[in-house]
Amino acid sequence: MANNSSVTVVDHPLVRHKLSIMRNKETSTTNFRRLLREIALLLGYEVTRDLPIATQRIETPLEAMDAPFIDGKKLVVVPILRAGLGLADGILDLVPGARVGHIGLYRDPETKAAVEYYFKMPEALGERLVLVCDPMLATANSAIAAVDLLKGAGARWIKMLSVLAAPEGVKAFVEAHPDVPLTVAAIDRELNDHAYIMPGLGDAGDRLFGTK
Repeated sequence: MANNSSVTVVDHPLVRHKLSIMRNKETSTTNFRRLLREIALLLGYEVTRDLPIATQRIETPLEAMDAPFIDGKKLVVVPILRAGLGLADGILDLVPGARVGHIGLYRDPETKAAVEYYFKMPEALGERLVLVCDPMLATANSAIAAVDLLKGAGARWIKMLSVLAAPEGVKAFVEAHPDVPLTVAAIDRELNDHAYIMPGLGDAGDRLFGTK
């Protein structure tokens, strides 16, 4: 695992192996969806490592003990529609009791700016860890806009989770939200003229849902 103060690259061999299969253009929609879910679960261990813990008294089959349990209000998983849904599924496998919010954003094809069309969150957002899920951090316009919206709604503890990022997107996101940790599986070479990550894996939403 490589990291600086706000960016963590989870370069575990299993994550790298699964990501390589996802990159292959011959990988089916079924396998792409499964692998994205599995990578999300693996990344989820990293982004949830500092959840607060409190002890409760329980009885094992042998004796009583003070056992550690996650404390505080349940975290919120927030996929950026639509590709973020694939990542959110993996996080929910790991933390099935989590709340789920949704942010709908699309990228304007001319300006590449993020345009909001949906925003729905659980209550008490400021008291919860909020995990924002978007598989691709390209220009980071959508991720930046999503975090702007969440902060405006009262969120105070936010983390960003992506599979692939471009250096340009990482730089833009960290500059816009230096207080929001970013966790990714890999940082690729660059963006092309159409703002796609290179070498990348194509359009994550299309590959996840079998659309073009």
